[in-house]
Amino acid sequence: MAAPILAYEDLGLVQGAGWLFRHLDLYIQPRDRLALIGRNGAGKTTLLKLIAGRIDADEGRRTIVPGTKAILLEQEPDLTGFATLADYVLSAPDAPEHYEAEAIADQLGIDLTRQCGTASGGERRRAAIVRALAQSPDVLLLDEPTNHLDIAAIEWLEDWLQRFNGAFVVISHDRTFLTRLTKQTLWLDRGTLRRAEIGFGGFEAWTDQVAAEEQRAAEKLDAKLKLEEHWLQRGVTGRRRRNQGRLTKLKDMRAERAAMMGTQGTAALAMANDDARSKVVIDAKQVSKSFGDRAIIRDLTFRVTRGDRIGLVGRNGAGKSTLLKLLTGELEPDSGSVKLAKTLQAIIIDQQRSMMAPEKRVRDVLADGGDWIEVLGVKKHVHGYLKEFLFDPSIADARIASLSGGERSRVLLAREFARPSNLLVLDEPTNDLDLETLDLLQEVIADYDGTVLIVSHDRDFLDRTVTVTLGLDGSGAVDIVAGGYEDWERQRKRRPETKKPAPKADVAPPPPRPTRAKLSYKDQRDFDQLPARIDALDAQIARDEAAMADPGLYARDPGGFDRLTRAIAVAREEKEAAELRWLELAEQVEALG
Repeated sequence: MAAPILAYEDLGLVQGAGWLFRHLDLYIQPRDRLALIGRNGAGKTTLLKLIAGRIDADEGRRTIVPGTKAILLEQEPDLTGFATLADYVLSAPDAPEHYEAEAIADQLGIDLTRQCGTASGGERRRAAIVRALAQSPDVLLLDEPTNHLDIAAIEWLEDWLQRFNGAFVVISHDRTFLTRLTKQTLWLDRGTLRRAEIGFGGFEAWTDQVAAEEQRAAEKLDAKLKLEEHWLQRGVTGRRRRNQGRLTKLKDMRAERAAMMGTQGTAALAMANDDARSKVVIDAKQVSKSFGDRAIIRDLTFRVTRGDRIGLVGRNGAGKSTLLKLLTGELEPDSGSVKLAKTLQAIIIDQQRSMMAPEKRVRDVLADGGDWIEVLGVKKHVHGYLKEFLFDPSIADARIASLSGGERSRVLLAREFARPSNLLVLDEPTNDLDLETLDLLQEVIADYDGTVLIVSHDRDFLDRTVTVTLGLDGSGAVDIVAGGYEDWERQRKRRPETKKPAPKADVAPPPPRPTRAKLSYKDQRDFDQLPARIDALDAQIARDEAAMADPGLYARDPGGFDRLTRAIAVAREEKEAAELRWLELAEQVEALG
């Protein structure tokens, strides 16, 4: 194990009336690739600023090897006072040479002569990346580096970081980005920092193990109240089963949509034989749109049916926003037609989160200052509704200005999903959200009865949510693919037909790897039946615990009290064994495809 180049011992920081975290130990080694994971509001961004030396801790000792340069890429770079992006980039404390900055800017596709006042979010983000990378850091601290980047820029950054000789710590909601790059994980949870020598790909299995160990310890110590909220929100059984069910439903929807998008004759027959025509909510025929001499969309024919989840992908400037405006009727095509169903009620959640006035309280945004909010025709108390979106109910009276970027996005999602609608338009919805909120958002989208249009550069999010992908390459052509980002990427790579080189005569092909085609009869039966058994055990435990809650039970029937105690213990053991067995089988099912 190499000696750390930067470390904190017994780190503590006060925020507001209490400690944000305390007694944290942290170290970074020369080639670490660290994912920093935690909920919005847990203090991830603050921890990066402490590591970078931007702010001082209230407790603890920071140790850094002399000459080590720790550079922070901030989530929201401050360009105030700079005329051009070049002025901002070259004003860094360890300012790079102009040619060094230009070399990186050319690769990222950013014009540094752009005026700061007119720069888009993507251009500002690229400029911040140029500024950070050009300073030749030893430790690079990245706070949501993929926000506002298109897929081409994200892949370029991935490639750069894979070749980077220093260490980096990254906060990101982009699962694909984290899985490809990280080899260690820091988990900031309820004021505690844990470290595991695994990349993000193993994070969920690790946290499930930690949560299970905490539950067992809590039961032994009779301290379940401390753990209850955490376990309910990250429960192994509930989350994994929901995810499996959601993905199965998504695959079925993709297969159905692929059948509708088959050959022209097959598609026409499907339209004639069922009620698909009545399901069409957006009907685009031979749509074209140009700006000047440049064709943005050319001759697009596509039907959006009720319940579709449509993903729009492509590099910045390829025409995603234009296509979105054409499909929602905000923009008229130059030729062709777009017909919208008369009953469409759209909700549009844009990148700017424009309705979130900083001076408002959370309850002002959700319930116009009251205690009750109407959610799709059903009245719910604000506190209860906040819990559904992973908030502590006490946040109801907090000002929007006091919330983190991710918390603001979560409040906005809570507000918008409460309104009646049948068309949901999400423009970069994953920016600033933590991983648990992304899981929640995926579930809400899966359960949504209407149609969803999503513009996103988050590859994993698209793979988990959309039934059809519209891919734009900037030439005016639009690829229409049943499936998510990976399906579109596979089709795009297959397009240039290239002949495969013949295998060398002196090299024998590797023998095929034996694979199991399916689960055994017993395994399949357990996989199908265990969820119902776990639910039954949950119900049994709940009934027995409710009976034990009777304050006079022990005095009235001590034998009955003892029997209930033993029955609950046995049921919990059986439930835990059933959960572990089902998880093992779920992993086998996933491996078998």
